[in-house]
Amino acid sequence: MRHLIIWLCAAFTWTGLHAADFPTKPIRLIVPFPAGGTADVLPRILSEKIRHRFPAGVIVENKPGAGGNIGADIVAKSEPDGHTLLVAPPGPIAINQSLYPKLPYDATKWVPVTVLAAVPNVLAVSNQLPVKNVQEFIAYLKANPGKVSYASQGNGSTSHLTANLFQSLTGTQMTHIPYKGTAPALTDLAGGQVDVFFDNLGASGPLHKAGKIRIFAVADSKRAPTIKEVPSFAEAGLPGMQAVTWFAVVAPPGTPAATVKSLNSALVDALNQPDVQSRFAEQGAEVVGNTSEQMGRFMRSEATRWAKVIKDANVTVD
Repeated sequence: MRHLIIWLCAAFTWTGLHAADFPTKPIRLIVPFPAGGTADVLPRILSEKIRHRFPAGVIVENKPGAGGNIGADIVAKSEPDGHTLLVAPPGPIAINQSLYPKLPYDATKWVPVTVLAAVPNVLAVSNQLPVKNVQEFIAYLKANPGKVSYASQGNGSTSHLTANLFQSLTGTQMTHIPYKGTAPALTDLAGGQVDVFFDNLGASGPLHKAGKIRIFAVADSKRAPTIKEVPSFAEAGLPGMQAVTWFAVVAPPGTPAATVKSLNSALVDALNQPDVQSRFAEQGAEVVGNTSEQMGRFMRSEATRWAKVIKDANVTVD
């Protein structure tokens, strides 16, 4: 018995020291999408504010491909010591497990850290499309089934699923053109190579204001403060059309609770800074900054919600 007590004390002491040693090297924030989109911009804003908490440095790395699965796999197979984290929209965290027949990682094993922010998706269209509002757009789609193309950030992304939700609600049909991230999709939308993009407001908003594309509706229960002139889908006659993209931080399976608590504290403190909230707001993003436990519940509910959308709309990977 005495030996068991000594062993347990030693184990607890080692665990405490191990947690206390964090961090011992740079924090890698893996973004599984290309540079230029909201998924890339938000963690870069945040990294500047948390560097003082991590003396060895904070590095943002873009590892795009396969709907976020390449970057996610890198993180999932990393040492669960808190030094390598995934910063991503819902795809590789709560959607891809319902979309892809087989993943190289288990998305149900992510250790939640916190949700950074939420950004509503919007219906953005090319200036070359001969419509002026949501109702005209729906009528045009019904008159031209399958002839209108819509972009997405990739298979299984929220833009892909939001478009399918829209088609399901309106009884319309469009042709899917998947891209490797937001930036190339927006470039082609502005250039008229693709007709529609259910993008998040943060990336599309500036192009709308510059007159390079047009946003017809916000997929939220209310109007967005940054584009107050644009109605919500509810105001446009589609109250069921709600799709908000969130951006969250998760750690590899097996990451110690003490390490997660330290990471959560650093991130939430940064998110509570007025300048960070202001810069997020410029991206159309509303700061969340919840606890690990709250994020875990939210993550599971989102996985269930999007799994239903995928099943009901018979979404498949192109």
